[in-house]
Amino acid sequence: MNTYRNFIGGKWTESASSRTAPNINPANIDDVIGTIRQGTREEARSAVEAAAEAFRAWRSTPAPARGRIVGKAARLMEENKEELAQLLTHEEGKTIAESRGELQRSINVAEFCAGESRRMNGETIPSELPLNFAYTIKQPLGVVACVTPWNFPVAIPVWKIAPALVAGNTVVFKPASITPATAVRITEIFEAAGIPPGVLNLVIGSGSEAGDEIINHPAVKAISFTGSNGVGIRLYEQASRRGAKVQCEMGGKNPVVILEDADMDLAVESTAQGAFGSSGQRCTATSRAVVIDEVADEFVERVAKRAESMRLGPGSDPQTDMGPSVDEGQFKTVLSYIDIGREDGATLVCGGSRATGDGLDKGYFVRPTVFDHVTPDMRIAREEIFGPVLSVLRVKDFDAAMQVANDCEYGLSSSIFSNDASRIFRFVDEIETGMTHINSPTTGGEAHIPFGGTKGTGIGDREQGSTALDFYTELKVVYVDYTGRKREGNLY
Repeated sequence: MNTYRNFIGGKWTESASSRTAPNINPANIDDVIGTIRQGTREEARSAVEAAAEAFRAWRSTPAPARGRIVGKAARLMEENKEELAQLLTHEEGKTIAESRGELQRSINVAEFCAGESRRMNGETIPSELPLNFAYTIKQPLGVVACVTPWNFPVAIPVWKIAPALVAGNTVVFKPASITPATAVRITEIFEAAGIPPGVLNLVIGSGSEAGDEIINHPAVKAISFTGSNGVGIRLYEQASRRGAKVQCEMGGKNPVVILEDADMDLAVESTAQGAFGSSGQRCTATSRAVVIDEVADEFVERVAKRAESMRLGPGSDPQTDMGPSVDEGQFKTVLSYIDIGREDGATLVCGGSRATGDGLDKGYFVRPTVFDHVTPDMRIAREEIFGPVLSVLRVKDFDAAMQVANDCEYGLSSSIFSNDASRIFRFVDEIETGMTHINSPTTGGEAHIPFGGTKGTGIGDREQGSTALDFYTELKVVYVDYTGRKREGNLY
C-alpha cells in the first residue's frame, strides 16, 4: 500500500513517525487509498532549513526564469489533467466534473502567475527635490509557509505556491493531512517542471506538530493559510507575535438575496448549485437564502424539489450530482447541525439525514437539506456548517433583507437575484462581503481576479489576480540623489 512521503531539500523521504492513519475514499470506506504517516517536528524543521538554504540562489534567479518553471508546471498539469482529476475525486469525494473544474482553475492560476513574472513592476515617483528621483521595487520575503485545506486540495495549494515562487520566495507546503495524495502529485509536478532542490518542500503532518513547528520557526517570514476561523486566528496570534507576515482566508456564511422580481428559475437553480455543489464543502457555498415573503413559498417549494432531485453517489460516476462529505468527522458535524436546526425550531423541508441505499451505505453521504422559517439568531443561520444545508430566512422587504444578510461575523461572498438596477446597485454598495455576484451563485471565481473576504473571513492581502504577488513581496523605496552635493536645509 502506498505510504505518502515528504519532499525536503529536493529528496523524497518517508517520515520516521510511527503515527499513521489510512487515507480512505469517502464514497466507500472499504476503499483504502494509502497510508498517511504524520511528519514530525524534526522533519518540519528540516524542511524550513532546506528552504532557508535555497532562498539566496532562488531570489537571485531572474523573475522570468522563475516564471518559466511555474509555466511548465501549468503545462504538466494540463497534460495530466484527467489523471489528477480522477485522483482528486477518489481522495476528496467531489464529482469528476467538479474535479476537472478545479484542475482547470489550477492551470489558469499557474499560467497567470507565470505571466506575472514579467510584470513585477515598481513605479517611478517624481521627487520634490531637483536632480533627484525615487522608485519602488518588489522583493521576496524569504521562506513562506503555505498551509492548505482539504476541500480544494489542488487549486488552493497552486494559488499559494505559484505566486510565492514567482515572487522569489522558497516554500514549505503543509497540506491537510486527509488529502496527501493530491499534495504529493502537485509537488511532483513542480519537481518535474524543474524547481531547484529546497525551493519547494512538502511536509505531511498534523497541524499541532508539523504545522506548529513550521509556523513558529524564526526562518519562516510569512504564512498563507486557508481553513477554519478557530485555527486561523490562533495561527495569526502565534505568528504575528514574532513579526511574521500572515494571510488568512477563513470561513463563510454566504447569503443569497431573492427579491420579488427575481427570475425564479435562475434563482432556484443557482441557489441549489451554490448550496449543494461540492457537497456544500466550499467557503463560498450558499448557506443562507434571504427571501422576500411574497415569493418565499414558491422559492422554498422549488428549491426543495431541486434538492430532492439531486443524484448522490461516488464522484467517479459521471451521473452523480453530489458526492459525500470528506470524512467521518465532517459527516458527523453536518448531521449534528441538522439536529441543532430541528432543536432550534426551524422547519425541515427536505433531507435531514444520512443517505442510504443504492450503494450509498459505505460512504459519508448526507441528503441535501433545506430548512425554512430560520431566524437570524439560530445557530444554523450563524455558524459555518460546511455541508449541503440551506437555511431560508424570510423577510418583508429589501431593507430587511440587507439587515439579515449583513448580520453575520463572516464576509466572504454573496449574491442577489433581481432585475431592479436601483436595488442591485444598493446591494453592491451595502453588502458586507469581499465578493458579490449579480444573478449568479455565490460560488466561483476567476484566476486573474482577486479572491477574499472581509470581517471575520479574511486577514491580510487578497489572494489571486492582480493582488496575487502583494502578500509575497515587500515594497522597497529607493531614493537617488545625483546632484553630487551635500543637501542643504531640513531633512525629514
